[in-house]
Amino acid sequence: MNNTFNIERFGLLLKRKWLEFGKIYLVTLSVAFGVILLGYLIAFWRVFMGLSPVSSRNLVFREPLFMIFGFLFITAVASNYFAHLGQKSKTIIDLLIPASTFEKFVAGVFFTGVLTTISFTVLFCLTDLIFITKLRNISHSVETSSYTDAHGTVTVVKDNLAYFFAHNKINRFLPLYVFPFFFTSIFLLGSVYFNKFHYIKTALSVMVFAGIWTFIIVNTGEYLTRNRRHVGDSGSFFNNPGKDTIEWMLLLLLLVFTFIFWGIAYVRLKEKEV
Repeated sequence: MNNTFNIERFGLLLKRKWLEFGKIYLVTLSVAFGVILLGYLIAFWRVFMGLSPVSSRNLVFREPLFMIFGFLFITAVASNYFAHLGQKSKTIIDLLIPASTFEKFVAGVFFTGVLTTISFTVLFCLTDLIFITKLRNISHSVETSSYTDAHGTVTVVKDNLAYFFAHNKINRFLPLYVFPFFFTSIFLLGSVYFNKFHYIKTALSVMVFAGIWTFIIVNTGEYLTRNRRHVGDSGSFFNNPGKDTIEWMLLLLLLVFTFIFWGIAYVRLKEKEV
C-alpha cells in the first residue's frame, strides 16, 4: 500500500474529519446563511412592504456582501482547521489517525479551499435566486441600461433585475476564481503555524505584509511614471485592450503564491507531527 497517498484511506480520512470538523463547519455555514438572509431582508424590506418601488439600486449591495463576507467566511474556516495542533492532547489523537501527512494536508485543502468556496457560493446564489424571483414577480416595469465593451460595441441590458450569477459574467475577471484558494492557503498556513489566536495573528501578518507590498508597488510605480504623460485610452479597466494579458499574469502570480503557501503549510505540518 502507498504510504503517501491511498484513495481508499483518504476517503476514510474525509469521513472521519467530517465527523470531527463537520459540526463546526455546519454551524459556521448556518451563521453565514443568517447574515446573507439578513442582508437581503434589510435591502428589500421596504420593497416587500410596498413603501418603495423595485429598482436596480436595491441590488448594489450584492457584490460587496458576496466578496467581503465570503472572504470572512472562508478564511475563518481555514484558520480553524488545524487549530487543534496547538493543544497537546488533540495533537496526539491526530497523530494516531492511520493516514499520511500528505493525506491530512490534502483533506485540509479540500475542506478549507474547495468545500467552503463551493458551499458559500451555492448558498449565496440560492438566496439571491429566491429574493430576485420574488422581486421580478412584484415588479411592473423593467429598467434598461447599456455598456460598451472593449471593441466599442454597445450592448443594451433590458433587465437590471438579473440574478447574481447572470449579472456577473463568469469570465468577467478570471483571477477572482483563484482568490478563494489564495486566501485560504494563507489562513490554512496560519492555523498550522500559530498555536493560539490563529485568525487574529494571521490577519495581522497579512495586513503588515500587504502594507509593505503596497508601499513598494506604489513607490515603484510613482518612480517609473514620474515626469511622464499618459497616452492612450483612459477608459475603464474592463474595456482596456490589455485587460486579458493583465488578468493572466495576475492569475499565474496568485497560483504561484497559493502553491508556495500550501507547500510551506505542508512542511510545517510535517514538522509539528515530528
